[in-house]
Amino acid sequence: MLFCFVHKKFALISFVGFSGRRLQRIKSGIIRKAYHVPVLAEECVDWLVTDVDGLYIDGTLGGGGHSSLLLKRYPEIELCSIDQDSIAIAAAQEVIGNNERWQTYETNFDSGIEQIVREKNRLASGVLLDLGVSSRQLDDAERGFSFRHLGPLDMRLGKDQTKITAQDIINDWEQNNLRLLFRENDEPMASLIAKRIVAARPITNTLELKEIVENAMPRSTPKAKKKSLARIFQAIRIAVNDELGALERILNQLPSLIKPGGRLVVLAYHSLEDRRVKRAIRSGDFRSTQPPQDSFGNPIGPWRSLLRLSPSEEEILQNPRARSARLRVAERTSYRWSSPDQLRRKNDDDYEYWKNKKRNPRKRR
Repeated sequence: MLFCFVHKKFALISFVGFSGRRLQRIKSGIIRKAYHVPVLAEECVDWLVTDVDGLYIDGTLGGGGHSSLLLKRYPEIELCSIDQDSIAIAAAQEVIGNNERWQTYETNFDSGIEQIVREKNRLASGVLLDLGVSSRQLDDAERGFSFRHLGPLDMRLGKDQTKITAQDIINDWEQNNLRLLFRENDEPMASLIAKRIVAARPITNTLELKEIVENAMPRSTPKAKKKSLARIFQAIRIAVNDELGALERILNQLPSLIKPGGRLVVLAYHSLEDRRVKRAIRSGDFRSTQPPQDSFGNPIGPWRSLLRLSPSEEEILQNPRARSARLRVAERTSYRWSSPDQLRRKNDDDYEYWKNKKRNPRKRR
């Protein structure tokens, strides 16, 4: 009984302490509205900035938590922030206000980061990617991200950039494609759930989908059902917004967009994201598990891994959604690097060149 009492008292004290700290952050201007509580914010900022005169890019602005902290701590840096959600950009602008050293771009990071580097005509000194969705997006029933609320099957992060909706996937995709989608997200009941979804069509809202998933596993515990629901909704959201495709494209681009000595800071929230980031940092290619080596057997590549970190127990108690977060930090090496896609294009160009040269040899005099 004593342990339970102490445990509850500790939890109560921690909650009260969090409320006090959050009030201070609200007053200081970091978060005026609870759009999203940034995870590992201090650590991200500490590891990102190496040159106060450099160009920094927040590839996932959200509610502006990381960007506002960056501008507060380093007012002299040039910061560009990207988000495909216009509502998120508006919320961040309300938090940060007018700042001549800060610009926002309404686009996805897989095209926006390269656009910024070209516009500024210089490589970035650091790029921050906070993957996934914000708390505000999850809690907004009209967006359809959560199975806790009644809402339309939408799940688009940026309605102007994304045309396909969750309803299109649920009602139009073939059963086998749904099964593969759910299986890729580690759902053990993928086949049965896909079969039940196809049989129940048309499905129009989140609670209908929730009921179908729960009925597909009647003998499972409430906890197991909740985990399956989270995996199914996450899988559909990832497919709607092509989240893994965007991540793969930017991981291939970043070695040519960040200057040597610059930093890459990535927050991932599930294994599908974290696995790709880990492989890209280790080997330069998100598809490869082995780092490239020079002729002497020394590992070479575009990145040097600096840090892998998970949130502390205190932060998880304050913000339960931080539980699954994984922070990875890497530094751009001076090694000249061409991504596998770039090498593939170069080899194709070389092949076409020599093939045409063979067809049309230069005439001898």
